[in-house]
Amino acid sequence: MAEAVETKKKEGVGEFIRHTREELDRTTFPSSNDVKNTTIIVIIAVIFFGVYLFAIDNVWKYLLDGLTWLVNWIFG
Repeated sequence: MAEAVETKKKEGVGEFIRHTREELDRTTFPSSNDVKNTTIIVIIAVIFFGVYLFAIDNVWKYLLDGLTWLVNWIFG
């Protein structure tokens, strides 16, 4: 029940560079307009969620301050 062990032949630097260039030829990069549009979307999303979390945090702060005041008022 011996399994065949596949040995991988080491490739030289030239082979590595050739394979790398072949991969890069198959790669497509986004256009400048696509990059600009997605960057704008990301910036808008970050600003929106920053403002949203700031507002939620302040609402919780005021609710907890009010609850603390109420408990102190009731139990002195």
